[in-house]
Amino acid sequence: MMSGKRLLRVYRIQSVMLHYGLDEFLKGTRLHKFTRLLHLLQPFNTRRLKQAGRGERLRMAMQELGPVFIKFGQLLSTRKDMFPDDITEELAYLQDRVEPFAGTLAQSIIEQSLGAPIAELFAEFEVTPLASASIAQVHGATLNSGEDVVIKLLRPDVERCITRDLDLLEGLAQLIHNNYREARRMRLPEVVADYRKTIFDELDLRREAANAAQLKRNFEGSPDLFIPKVYWDFSRDNIMVMERIYGVPVSDIKALKTAGVNMQRLAAKGVEVFFTQVFRDNFFHADMHPGNIFVDTTNKANPRYIGIDCGIMGSLTTQDQRYLAENFVAFFNRDYHKVAQLHLDSGWVPEGTSVAEFEAAIRTVCEPIFGRPLHEISFGQFLIQLFQVARRFDMEVQPQLVLLEKTLLYVEGLGRQLYPQLDLWQTAKPYLENWLKERMGIKQLIHEVKNQLPYWREKLPEMPQILYESLNVLPHLPQQLDAITQALDEQSRLAKVKMRFVLITSMAASSTLTAAILSVIASGDLAIISAIVATGLWAGAYFYAK
Repeated sequence: MMSGKRLLRVYRIQSVMLHYGLDEFLKGTRLHKFTRLLHLLQPFNTRRLKQAGRGERLRMAMQELGPVFIKFGQLLSTRKDMFPDDITEELAYLQDRVEPFAGTLAQSIIEQSLGAPIAELFAEFEVTPLASASIAQVHGATLNSGEDVVIKLLRPDVERCITRDLDLLEGLAQLIHNNYREARRMRLPEVVADYRKTIFDELDLRREAANAAQLKRNFEGSPDLFIPKVYWDFSRDNIMVMERIYGVPVSDIKALKTAGVNMQRLAAKGVEVFFTQVFRDNFFHADMHPGNIFVDTTNKANPRYIGIDCGIMGSLTTQDQRYLAENFVAFFNRDYHKVAQLHLDSGWVPEGTSVAEFEAAIRTVCEPIFGRPLHEISFGQFLIQLFQVARRFDMEVQPQLVLLEKTLLYVEGLGRQLYPQLDLWQTAKPYLENWLKERMGIKQLIHEVKNQLPYWREKLPEMPQILYESLNVLPHLPQQLDAITQALDEQSRLAKVKMRFVLITSMAASSTLTAAILSVIASGDLAIISAIVATGLWAGAYFYAK
């Protein structure tokens, strides 16, 4: 059952929908009958802005409903392949032109947080905000040292607004999960819970500052991506001060072309930067809508991105990284059998799924889009077909990949705007193939061994005692095995126990000896190496004799 607060919020959402005439979007769909229910529930609701266009009404409704809806509108604004221009162009205002709160209130928040008058803190402060988005707004300023900076501060009462809508989404997700069997594979409660964690992390600007510092280190000196410097002395949980950047908004295609920027190179770099963050660093910017990206046009032939707003960052497990990379490469090579097998191996589809049938279904969806430039591909239709395949094979949504999927949509949408002729597949394929070779190659193995050497060397002095204790235990093993044998009813079970014991003992001895040998190899002491090898051979003979 929904609480009273949630019911009131649902009623408020319905009211806003009718107020801006958004029921118009349901005409011609199966949900059109739902509009009758809306009017019955709110018979006295009258529409305003009858002369405004549908895109403007949708933007204003999302803005009125608050941060969660604004962020959704930001994502939709990048999908020009799925929505008409009049809608995406209006929703683009939600990226950095949400209605701001008063500059005098911003000044008061800054003074309260930093504990000093604004005139003492900064040589100059711009009361009119530079930009305003769903969660925060930005003001220009100049430090007393003369450096130009921007001050980002959270909107007042933003946490309460987000909590209210997330509680509603959580209740709806659980309701759908409990009552619709087909929806369970989507794991909606987990997706909402993951989003809750993500968006609340974004409300801590100290975390964002730390993310920005890490991303800056990852791309220090890079010709592809620049991240502004953070001024820690002026940063708090609700305020962040950082270096002011001067670039062209990535959404201003006309200005970029007028500046003579190589649009093909810029679009390709967007793909390369994304995959570098995901696979090289395992730390990727997960809020890459156009309002957060600018372009340094100093070098027109080799332009550089400027990234801001690092509040939402993503990472993957090592296993997910490898499976994703292998899936991408297999997909680019049209090896649909491997794609199907990888999904089965990773547990993304139920055990027992027919690989051949899954392979055929994937081929049917993917084959028609290969070799086509972005402007010829309907990713909306492509995703719908993929979801149909997923539903047919009971493939579950992976909550840990939701951020990555959203970011990939941003990157693809950005590439479509910058250079529609970009071949997304051929741009990404060489990078992923090289990454897999490096991860699976001998250099990576040596690197991992070197990282473990300090630990192994630390344990080396304990080796004689470990070997001595192991050998002292051996004479008592026959009696222990006899006791186990008497307790078992079936001879087959006894054989399995013995086999497991021998394998575990052998593996433990082998791992210990290997670690010791590698550690001593690092120190170059051949005499100790010989002694350990001799001890290992003697212990092996002892095991064999017993």
